[in-house]
Amino acid sequence: MTSVRPPADTDGQITLSTRAEDGGLRIVTIGGEVDMLTSPQLRSAILAELSAASVLVLDLEGITFLGTSGLAVLVEVRDAARAAGVPLRLVCRSRRVIRPLTIAGLVGLFDVHEDLESAITLDDD
Repeated sequence: MTSVRPPADTDGQITLSTRAEDGGLRIVTIGGEVDMLTSPQLRSAILAELSAASVLVLDLEGITFLGTSGLAVLVEVRDAARAAGVPLRLVCRSRRVIRPLTIAGLVGLFDVHEDLESAITLDDD
């Protein structure tokens, strides 16, 4: 199942694509600007996917701006995933995402992967 939608209240500044894979793997691909305007919709979409996930992958490669409200959403999602026992993996190698995470001292809190393939490959241990 795939859905792509720019939220109606964000003037097309963000795109979200969700995909369900076998075994409960959920992939949320995010593009555009993640700021005060778009972060509430992002939070809702990710938390909805989390409720049905055995593993949640957030593909952040399409993000063009990641503001502090977006960082707060990522931390909130991380906390919710931990509470639910769902592994959370981020796909990002872009400076637009890595730099804000690093400056805020948050990059070490996440399981970060450089590509989608490595993020969806389940560890054997």
